[in-house]
Amino acid sequence: MNRLIFAHIILLISSVSLAQTGSLKGVVKDVYTNKPIPFVNIVIFETTTGTISDTLGRFEFNDIEAGFVQLQLSSLGYTPKVTEEFSVSHIRTNYIEISLETTSENLDEVKVSASPYVVRPEAPVSLRRIGIDQIEKSAGANRDISKVLQSFPGVGSASTFRNDLFVRGGGPSENRFFIDGIEIPNLNHFTTQGASGGPVGILNVDFIREVDFYSSAFPVSKGNALSSVFEFKQIDVRDDKPHFKGTLGASELSLTTTAPLSEKTGMIASVRRSYLQFLFDALGLPFLPTFTDFQFKTKTRIDEKNEITFLGVGAIDKFKLNENAEPTEENNYILNYLPVNNQWNYTIGAAYKHYLERSYLSFYLSRNHLNNEVYKYKDNVETPENLLTDYSSDEIENKFRVEYTARPNDFTINIGAGTEYVQYQNRTYNQIYEDDEPTEVNYSSELDFVKWSVFGSVSHPFINNRLTLSAGLRMDANSYSSQMNRMWEQISPRLAASYMLLPDVYLNMNAGRYYQQPAYTTFGYRNNEGELLNKTNGIKYLQADHLVGGLEFRPNKRTRVTLEGFYKIYDDYPFSVQDSISMASKGGDFGIFGDEEVTSTSKGKAWGAELLVRTRTNNGFNMIAAYTYVRSEFTDWQDKYVPSSWDSKHLFTFTGNKSFGKNWDVGVKWRFVGGLPYTPYDFEKSSLVQAWDAQNRQYLDYSQFNTQRLASFHQLDIRVDKTWYFKKMTLGVYLDIQNLYNQQAEQAPELIQVLDDNNQPIIINPGAPIEEQRYELKELNSTSGTVLPTIGLMIEF
Repeated sequence: MNRLIFAHIILLISSVSLAQTGSLKGVVKDVYTNKPIPFVNIVIFETTTGTISDTLGRFEFNDIEAGFVQLQLSSLGYTPKVTEEFSVSHIRTNYIEISLETTSENLDEVKVSASPYVVRPEAPVSLRRIGIDQIEKSAGANRDISKVLQSFPGVGSASTFRNDLFVRGGGPSENRFFIDGIEIPNLNHFTTQGASGGPVGILNVDFIREVDFYSSAFPVSKGNALSSVFEFKQIDVRDDKPHFKGTLGASELSLTTTAPLSEKTGMIASVRRSYLQFLFDALGLPFLPTFTDFQFKTKTRIDEKNEITFLGVGAIDKFKLNENAEPTEENNYILNYLPVNNQWNYTIGAAYKHYLERSYLSFYLSRNHLNNEVYKYKDNVETPENLLTDYSSDEIENKFRVEYTARPNDFTINIGAGTEYVQYQNRTYNQIYEDDEPTEVNYSSELDFVKWSVFGSVSHPFINNRLTLSAGLRMDANSYSSQMNRMWEQISPRLAASYMLLPDVYLNMNAGRYYQQPAYTTFGYRNNEGELLNKTNGIKYLQADHLVGGLEFRPNKRTRVTLEGFYKIYDDYPFSVQDSISMASKGGDFGIFGDEEVTSTSKGKAWGAELLVRTRTNNGFNMIAAYTYVRSEFTDWQDKYVPSSWDSKHLFTFTGNKSFGKNWDVGVKWRFVGGLPYTPYDFEKSSLVQAWDAQNRQYLDYSQFNTQRLASFHQLDIRVDKTWYFKKMTLGVYLDIQNLYNQQAEQAPELIQVLDDNNQPIIINPGAPIEEQRYELKELNSTSGTVLPTIGLMIEF
């Protein structure tokens, strides 16, 4: 009977039409006035299918093939534009709003042609736009945006199971993320507090329209970043009727709905729930993570002059140890040292936009909250006398920012100001081994302070649009301490220029200074007497100066080749008092980053070059090839420059996607990452019984900081998608295979205890005084990486 049912299903699927058509509605508006633009020529990119907007700027396409499409727009007095690809469904009315900018008044000598790649005067270098087509069907990513970002130049990673982003030699704490103008501090589940990494992304791909990735030349309105800024832009929400999309992915189940709330308001909302705990249990792994997340957006078009957007994103992350895991040496070692980590976080916000004559005002109001709890018991027996670690904290930010954007007489102006009210509290208990004896860290900390900023930028074309110059200035301060409350000490000037050497060749450059505040865990760190040590030490804002220059070649509309050189100089970076190393090399592991005594005395530099080739063909092939040579060094306790933990030297990624007939898509990604430096363990200290019992793992020998280097790693991922279009439903199935040829990534060697026949650790000198007793230890060499096939299912109705 089961075989008969299965045969009927196959016959039903095979009888479905393989090519369904959908409709697309939209409106074209002036980006500065929000007024509709009539009589705009709109063509599906590189086809002859086109239409013209009506007197209200509205347009409509009917009977276009479902899938990813791009639109090309042109109108007298406006700069031509090619949109990023977006998805067209055949079971609902698809809606998009497109903004056009007025063109320069003098175009006698330079012809402006539309390009599918984003170009901005303030960021002629180091800006990449990532379309939803690349995110949705990228091999090895499983619809996780953080993994897709690793395909772009300058972006490195340290392991196969985390989403840390190391951009141009900077650490994972140096990145900032914005959704529709509102900052989200946490992009990943089980995030490292004080940094940004984690194993699984929070954002639902169904919400994303495109992503702008800045590896330098950051917008002046987006502060507190040293290495990168990511701007996620969500889809327009305006539907005639509700529709739903369900997804079964590599690690979670999700449900997304889009629906009209009123004539002027549309909504999109989703919830996801992981099933990782079942997979990890079946694989015999020593830990069982579970996560749930939510996301929503509503947009209300009040009238032609006013619109407001509400959005939210949040997560609940639960974690427990699997004491029934397969009793291997490695699993036992992990169970002995790994703490339990539970988190929840959310960001909610509103963005209000008011249009004037050739300008507009934007207001952003948001609140985010991260709650983090960590605990560990000796031998995982939860009794008071076995308590090793007990940590809980809350980080709360309430933010407001206002911006004014205008385009008078070919000048593009953006000015604004922002303020934040911060609350931080922390309760910490740790057993540690310090100064050759076991001791306790036990304190509570509460802080509240205010941050503020002002910023502005201006751009203007010269020499008949052959040269474009942009200048900006930003100032930041906060009330935490006297070292940080003077805005003139955190002045961030920046300058950008782009010059057309030939019709398809551009010379681009950018120079700028950027500031970032230390982590809240660093702000709130106290000793057992309650003193804010880092405030006493005069901690400052972190500083980075960027200099970037390069060439851009556009041989045709769909191809872009860029070559960029970059140099970053760091100053006032936090330096760990306990470990005598720069904090720039920390933050790439689970747990908490920044909760220790530091001084603002470390310096650093990162430099290198990037080559990027991007092309899209009209027969459905999309390719990104990116090579980066990068070096990253920071000063040690002797003020000598040593490699940072992100000094990978060589990064190369090839990503290709091809659409075939009958709704088949194939994607491939091959990635090469140079071996990262690591610090060898300190055997003498680690073997001491009192030292080992404090953290149940080895100690590192920081006198040999990053003197060793791991082997290089490379990995091949492939993905095959098949989509069926039914009358009232779309069914998509994909097979994603990560690490196809089972490449193993070398891990830094670790120490584990040698156990006796009773599964107890062996003390080699039991008769010695307790402070001299030592465990018998041995080296554990391990690798990470395995062939990981995933079958995904997506249903839209």
